[in-house]
Amino acid sequence: MSSEKFESLEDDLNTLFDTLKKTIDDRILKYTGEEKKNAVRSAENKLEEAALLVQEMEQESKAAPPNYRMQMMNRLRNYRKEIDSLTRTLKRNAADTDYSAHAFDKEFRIEASNRQKLMSGMQSLTRTSESIARSQQVASETDAIGTDIIEDLSRQRDVLDRTKGRLIDTDANLSKSRRIMRTMARRVMTDKMILIVIILVEVGALVGVVYWKFFSKK
Repeated sequence: MSSEKFESLEDDLNTLFDTLKKTIDDRILKYTGEEKKNAVRSAENKLEEAALLVQEMEQESKAAPPNYRMQMMNRLRNYRKEIDSLTRTLKRNAADTDYSAHAFDKEFRIEASNRQKLMSGMQSLTRTSESIARSQQVASETDAIGTDIIEDLSRQRDVLDRTKGRLIDTDANLSKSRRIMRTMARRVMTDKMILIVIILVEVGALVGVVYWKFFSKK
């Protein structure tokens, strides 16, 4: 089988069946009066326990892989038939003057009703447990997503901080470049003014030379 829990429950159920058969087929037939009533009640409790084990095994089989599930369900059907057979035998063997069949039927119906209520309660508890497990899984997945988002935001913040630092450095470099350009522009303007003065001086000197050479001798 694919489930150790299923196999363990199956072992417990088979042990319970062996005890039930000895009680129903041997002790109940030999006992009388109060001893017989106690033996019948003990057998009823064991039948109820067997039904609960089958119920728990059925829940376990639902989680098994498909290739094992069919085999488990076949076993469960056989175990239910065994419980029904033992119940009928118990009912038949319990009928005598001290513990009538009518009284047994009434008490057995009460026990069956209580057993059904208990099974329904267990099913409800199982569904609640599964719902809680799913909620815990969703909460765990949500927490993991939140952690990933926080880590991603932290990485983005680091990137933005580095980008901001580079922008500050770039702005500082641009400011330095603008100062250098203004200094160069002033130097160019100064050089132009000096060049103009030199040109004017040379033109003046040339005019003076021309005047002296051609007009001063007359």
